[in-house]
Amino acid sequence: MSRIPPHKIGLYGLLAVAAFIALFPLLWMVSGSLQSLTELLSNRSFLPADPQWHNYVTAWVQGDLGVYLRNSVLYTGCAVAGILLVSSLAGYGLARLDFAGKGVFTFVILAVMIIPAPAMFLAQYKLLISLNLTNNPVGYVLILITSGVPMSTLIMRGFFAGQPRALEEAAALDGAGPLRVFWNVILPLARPGLAAVAVIQGLGAWNEYLMALVLFEDNSLMPIQRGLTAFTSAETPQQQILLAATTISIVPVVIFYLMAQRHIVKGIGAGAIK
Repeated sequence: MSRIPPHKIGLYGLLAVAAFIALFPLLWMVSGSLQSLTELLSNRSFLPADPQWHNYVTAWVQGDLGVYLRNSVLYTGCAVAGILLVSSLAGYGLARLDFAGKGVFTFVILAVMIIPAPAMFLAQYKLLISLNLTNNPVGYVLILITSGVPMSTLIMRGFFAGQPRALEEAAALDGAGPLRVFWNVILPLARPGLAAVAVIQGLGAWNEYLMALVLFEDNSLMPIQRGLTAFTSAETPQQQILLAATTISIVPVVIFYLMAQRHIVKGIGAGAIK
């Protein structure tokens, strides 16, 4: 078993404190989800005296979380797939192709990122009306994709710019066309960037609710956040059920993050310094 070097004990201690501060809200949420309402409001103990596992059953049934969770998984999966496809192609073009207006195009991408998402709701909603895509999952997924493409394109551009051109030249000499070079040579090398983009945009798509509230009229099309609002009534407070529902809602995100975590730091760092 390796020992911690004495000169790094302070650093590791600081990191441990930071990790605890970051994890404490999650631990409090899980603990509160297993308490009764009386115990939760009394705030007598951090740990539940008698774990109320039925809170999760109540949250699942009363909040209709099965439908909303399915919707969020579908919307997020389709949005992330679309963002990865568009941003990887656009990022590769910006990194490798020389064309007129390249600098202007990059500037426009940066300018779009500055505009707050709610400021574009009216234009997006009017466009979806003209396309007859209101109250339609396709329209909602398209909004998620267009919202995530600008930043993702810049991240992927940084990754592709860092790849040596010799790899592409060698593949071209072997007879590979541009698309085959991109798909079989360059894209596999950009997996950390793809993972970083997938996590960043996946979290954004999973947590989006305001546009869904504007776009959807059918309650059965709403994402998981709609199920959480079922327990926020002032007349019948159910904070413990809300905490249980929230815990359920973050499970898919945590699983996805754990699967991609080894690529995230490398992906964000490499894309940011280009």
